[in-house]
Amino acid sequence: MTDTPPITDLSDRAQRLLRTLVESYIREGQPVGSRTLSRTAGLDLSAASIRNVMADLEEMGLVSSPHTSAGRIPTAAGYRLFVDSLLEVKPLDSREVQTLRERLSPELETKALVESASGLLSAVTQMAGMVRVPRREHASLRQIEFMKLSERRVLVILVMNKNEVQNRILELDRDCSAGELQQMANYLNDRVVGRDLATVRQQLLREMKAVREHMNSLMLAAIELGEQAVAADQGADDVVLAGQFHLLDYAELTSVEKLRQLFEAFNEKREILGLLDQCIHAQGVQIFIGQESGHRILDDCSVVTAPYEVGGHVVGVLGVIGPTRMPYDRVIPIVDITARLLGAALNSRL
Repeated sequence: MTDTPPITDLSDRAQRLLRTLVESYIREGQPVGSRTLSRTAGLDLSAASIRNVMADLEEMGLVSSPHTSAGRIPTAAGYRLFVDSLLEVKPLDSREVQTLRERLSPELETKALVESASGLLSAVTQMAGMVRVPRREHASLRQIEFMKLSERRVLVILVMNKNEVQNRILELDRDCSAGELQQMANYLNDRVVGRDLATVRQQLLREMKAVREHMNSLMLAAIELGEQAVAADQGADDVVLAGQFHLLDYAELTSVEKLRQLFEAFNEKREILGLLDQCIHAQGVQIFIGQESGHRILDDCSVVTAPYEVGGHVVGVLGVIGPTRMPYDRVIPIVDITARLLGAALNSRL
């Protein structure tokens, strides 16, 4: 986290002026001068007194003065103190919650749900939305089928939860007939249906190791093929991004070089995945301001994330990337409720 002074180091009027300055800068995107603070802070202070307080806040590293303006803007430390101690989060009204709930219908397949959640986060906040595709360790396997595609290529069909279907193409070490593949599927369906994928894989690996010498080649091949299918499904790491173009609307992010690097990061997804994976075990909403994310490409951004759960287990994280002057009071509840609604939609399939 950014190194910020404790809120107790600030007088009541310094807290009031800092809050007013941050809120004004978030709203207008322009450095805030003493006259503006005098009009909007609701304090009976002279311009000279306000300037003295601003000088103290600047010395504490909470605000800074751009060279081109007499006004001041919040620093990352100023935003952090504001978010931690001065922010009043506004709950979404019932109509907004209902709109989000309708767009995250349990009737949608997982891929469509994730895409809808990412698009909603972007559309509602006018920033970049992102959703970590749910990890599938806790998905319940209902059926497994193998379909021969060519001499050694097999289509694996995994039916999970109520109506979730995942397809994988695997390369075999030898050619198998359609009849052999059906026998393999029957063998596996008798043994692993109804269990979550993590348990299925552990069981298959255990059986492969323990009874290799006493098992006929077809059954051993069935276990090996089943393990490959489940491992391939568990390894499907991805993040769905939406609305990156919204970041072009913020002047502080429009440096050509900054944008190039940021959009490269969006395209490669590696750093975004890394950031979301940092939050997979976090409780509730997490807020990273500037360098707090640990990813240099996001030094001029803020990231708000929240995990979502299925069956009592965290399976993914979603969030918003925007400028540091984002309206935190609105973005935080949007991210929080979207995570809860996405988890509820996925849970309804168990």
